[in-house]
Amino acid sequence: MIVLVTTDRREGVGHHDTPRVRPRRDESYLVEAYVHAVRAAGGVPLLVAPGETDLDALLSVADAVVITGGKLDIHPSHYGALVSARLNHIDELRTQSELALARRCMHDGVPVLGVCGGMQALAVAAGGTLIQDIPTQIPGAMEHVQPTDPAEGWHSLRVESSALRLVLGCAPVVNSTHHQAVDDPGPFRPVAWAPDGVIEAIELPGHPFCTGVQWHPELLGVQPYALMVDVARALGRRGR
Repeated sequence: MIVLVTTDRREGVGHHDTPRVRPRRDESYLVEAYVHAVRAAGGVPLLVAPGETDLDALLSVADAVVITGGKLDIHPSHYGALVSARLNHIDELRTQSELALARRCMHDGVPVLGVCGGMQALAVAAGGTLIQDIPTQIPGAMEHVQPTDPAEGWHSLRVESSALRLVLGCAPVVNSTHHQAVDDPGPFRPVAWAPDGVIEAIELPGHPFCTGVQWHPELLGVQPYALMVDVARALGRRGR
């Protein structure tokens, strides 16, 4: 089972003391926990760097897609809003390529899992909106950037009846490393919430598997990854 996995990106990485010999160059990279989670779920990860890509060629060999999180925020212009709160790093190259990939997955029925910022990308790609900064826009919100190792749980979830509930249970404990969140989910159905009401998971009705989770399950377990791979295997997408 081939699973496309989007990568993060950073600019100008290199040796500062030898600019003429080793000039600073951009890098695409990925936290290996995603790779391990896909493999543990029975998939073969194929990393996709940001930038212009032949989506027809990619999706012709893919059984499923993971849109990852990372060190970036989606600029509010992508959901018709002005900047009204704190924004962290913006990477238009990555944002545009992930939104395009998300839209194709939704249109073509490709199983897709959005993780943390990837969940936000799914919502925005479908016409939803984001909370730009939880601490300043939700009075009394809990801390969503945990001060502990995200390989440990941080807060509980309330999970409604859904595909995710089948693998997570009613009240799992998850990690938390985000300052933005889904506000208006557009056509998605919210299926899990943090104790303060922040949306923590979404599913797209009528799609075989189009799910976003606001936490990082690859650091805690592989349940949503395994669910995605199981759906992809049942669909038998590749080679159609």
